[in-house]
Amino acid sequence: MTKIKAVLFDLDGTLLPMDQEPFANAYLGGLVSVAARAGYDTGKMADAVLRGTAAMVKNTGECSNEAAFWQVLVKAFGQRIVDDYHMFDDFYKTDFQKIKGICGYEPLAAEVIRTVKARGFRVALATNPLFPTVATESRIRWAGLSPDDFELFTTYENSHYCKPNPDYYKEVLSRLGLCAEECIMVGNDVSEDMIAEVLGMKVFLLTDCLINRKDADISVYPHGGFSELIEYLGSVE
Repeated sequence: MTKIKAVLFDLDGTLLPMDQEPFANAYLGGLVSVAARAGYDTGKMADAVLRGTAAMVKNTGECSNEAAFWQVLVKAFGQRIVDDYHMFDDFYKTDFQKIKGICGYEPLAAEVIRTVKARGFRVALATNPLFPTVATESRIRWAGLSPDDFELFTTYENSHYCKPNPDYYKEVLSRLGLCAEECIMVGNDVSEDMIAEVLGMKVFLLTDCLINRKDADISVYPHGGFSELIEYLGSVE
């Protein structure tokens, strides 16, 4: 039997409790509001951001997710959006931080990371790489954690695929220098996180903020809340 060497965690809805739809709406609304103050048409900006996000989800590795996103925005707004890049940086440092109030907080998130590390496992954050580093680091801190808690965390700058594409997980494994059988993936989204199982990873479905769009039978996966997760991770070898 292959020995487990690393545990991969999802972020949104896993280590950071949240209801995905209100979070996404607040994120898009905040970004569009900042753009409106800079003179951009709100409808056109919202459409471009959504299409840019879709381009990242569909990315097949030809470029980074960052490049896929910005190609859509540049096509929509031309050189002006490139010149106004600082607007996005400013948004993530200011208005984006207000979205923290929409998210929950789970003290056991930090405990589970400490527990995993104490057992000698490597730890990576396999969060869907739709956000830049600055936003991902913020959300990590909202969860009561530090970016330094993770050997690797995925962002739109350093990734070329998105969940649920198995190639996303292959890219993470390549960067860690591990095979799938050496890893456990922990997440709350049946479609996006449990897909790692097809590569040979062990999985655990965290059900506190469960996302099960296709109403799949979750009994086929080890699952439960943080207490069950800690118990499960304590039993793996």
